[in-house]
This record gives sequence, structure tokens and C-alpha cells, in this order.
Amino acid sequence: MIMNEQYQDRLTRLTNYLETLDVEIAIINDPKNVFYYTGFNSNPHERFMALVIDLKKQSQYLFVPSLDLDIAEGDSYVKRIVPISDEVNPYKVLKDTIGEGIQTIGLETKVISLFQQEQLLNSFQSFRYLNIGDFIASQRMRKTQAECNKVQRAIHVIEKVMEEGIKKVQEGMTEQELTAELEYLMRKFGAAGPSFSSIVLSGPKAALPHGHPDSKTINRGDFLLIDMGVLVDGYCSDITRTFIIGEETPKQREIYDIVLKATQAGVEAAKAGIPIGQIDIAARNVIKEAGFGQYFNNRVGHGLGIDVHEEPSIHENNHLLVESGFLFTIEPGIYIPGYGGVRIEENVYIDELGHGKQLTSFPTELMRIG
Repeated sequence: MIMNEQYQDRLTRLTNYLETLDVEIAIINDPKNVFYYTGFNSNPHERFMALVIDLKKQSQYLFVPSLDLDIAEGDSYVKRIVPISDEVNPYKVLKDTIGEGIQTIGLETKVISLFQQEQLLNSFQSFRYLNIGDFIASQRMRKTQAECNKVQRAIHVIEKVMEEGIKKVQEGMTEQELTAELEYLMRKFGAAGPSFSSIVLSGPKAALPHGHPDSKTINRGDFLLIDMGVLVDGYCSDITRTFIIGEETPKQREIYDIVLKATQAGVEAAKAGIPIGQIDIAARNVIKEAGFGQYFNNRVGHGLGIDVHEEPSIHENNHLLVESGFLFTIEPGIYIPGYGGVRIEENVYIDELGHGKQLTSFPTELMRIG
């Protein structure tokens, strides 16, 4: 099967890297990374779950909570599955499976907690660890066309949600009420759920890039900013559009047009071979030159895939060269405290020819609602 070949290829690349580090075992316990390498997608909550690669025995193990055993057996490419019941110490199970005398362990240092490190020390006594998280992030950053197609399916769903959802908007309804309508449509159209907490902000609250919908009512003259995404087949979408309730003022139209031009500039700049920071600069300069630079003080985008935020980070000081396989958002904005804000977000994939392909297609001209 094609997917099995992909999992084998991913594991082979990781194993080859681990051999260069001379680690004896690697423990991958970020659930999204476990999914990337095995196809088993689960949130273990407080329970222990990990893909363990034993370089000495040339073996791979998937440790899962016992309650997930049936699903893991059906979904995981790695077939040595070790179930752990709730009443046992998972680190004893790990030690009993791997054996003693481990000197060097590869760990995702951004993910592993101090508690987990203490448990490993209790089990394996003195060991040194090396960070393998950066390599995994780099591997995930370079996406195949098949992965791009999965993101594209998630985009199709969220754009359908946006199209139907804005028909539900009524003056006087609360941001929370609209959020509920949108998240109902996500499930109705086939998503596993939102890929992050949906952002629905109106009026002055639209100036809060990561604000939360609440009981504020949506009123005539408001900007209505909707930033949302869905999870489909393990991959995320992330799209933002800003609408106007009723008729826009000249200032609102000016701000909107500047942001739209900035987003387009970022998309047009996206291609292989350039420092990724140039994409941020291309979009940011449009806003700066229009005199609104002080109202845009965050990066212009981020990687998108199994996680809604992953590598690469698109900020002006990132000198990483863009490569085929990168998939990311471009989402400049203008946020004026006490007044409101506009964000327009597109998803872009760098194809095998090195061209930036815009995956999102929901209209970007200013839409009036009501």
C-alpha cells in the first residue's frame, strides 16, 4: 500500500538520522509525531504513549494505553504494539521491553516534561539524551503531494463551512452563537472537529489577533473576523476572512484593501529558493508603506499540516530557504486597539517545481453581511 510505503520511508529516514547520533533508543511521545510515523492517531491525555525505536535490536515498538489497543492494531504501521493498563507503571513496562543498560536516548526536548524525564531516570539510571525533535519537525515540514491533498480536503470543508456559516449571521446574535453554528457545520460537512478554538470577533474585538468569542453581540457597522479550521483525516486547515456588517466606512474600506494587498503580496512572493523571511517582508512592507506598520506586530504565517501551527515560522528574521514541500499560511493583519481589525489568511504549498500554489479559494473581496 502507498501509505505503508510512506510510513516505512519516514521511519527509515528517522532511523538513519538516529544512527548518526549514536543513540541506543529514541522515544517519540508527541501524539502527532506518533501519528506521522505510524498512522495511529490518538490523544492519550495523561497516559503514557510512545513510539520507541530500539537501534540496538533494530526494533520498533508502539506503547499504547490498553484501552487503545484495538484501534492501534488496526491503524498502526508499526506492529509491535505494547499495551499498558492503567494500574501499572508504564516506565517499568518500557524498561522490561527494552532492557537495561541504556546509555543514550533520543528525546523530543520541546515535548517531554520534567516528570517524564524523572521517570526515565528512575528506570534507566544515568543516561544522556540528545534532542531529536528538530529533525522530526524538519522532516514533517517537507510535505508530499499526498499530504498536500489531505490539507486541501480540510480546506474544502472549511470553505464550505464559511460559505454556509455567514448565511447564519444576524445582527444582534452573539459571537458565541455564531461560533456554535460554524462548529455544527464543521461536523455536518465531515470534519473530525475544529483544528483549533474557532475565533469569531466583532467590532473593537476584531483588533485582538487571538481573542475569544463571547457574549458580545454582532452589530451593524462591525468588522466580523472569522478565523477557523478543521481536522480531516489527521490534517488541518486554517483560514481567516473579515466581513462587514452592513455598510463599511471609508476608513474600514481603506484598512481592508491594505490587508488584502499585503496578503496578495505575500502569496506572490512565495517560491522555492528564497529566504522564508522575504515572504513576511513582502506582506509587511505593504502595511508599513500605507502607514499602519505599528498595528501589525506578529509574524505573517506558520507551517500547516498535522498540527495547525508547525514549522516553518514565517517571520522576517527567518533565513531558512524555501523548499518544495513547504506548506504554510500567509495572514497579515491590521489591528487597531479600540477600533477593530482585519486579517485575511491564505494557505500556500510550494510544489515540485518550486512554485507557490494557493490552496485556499474562498473570495477575498470585502463582503457585506445584512
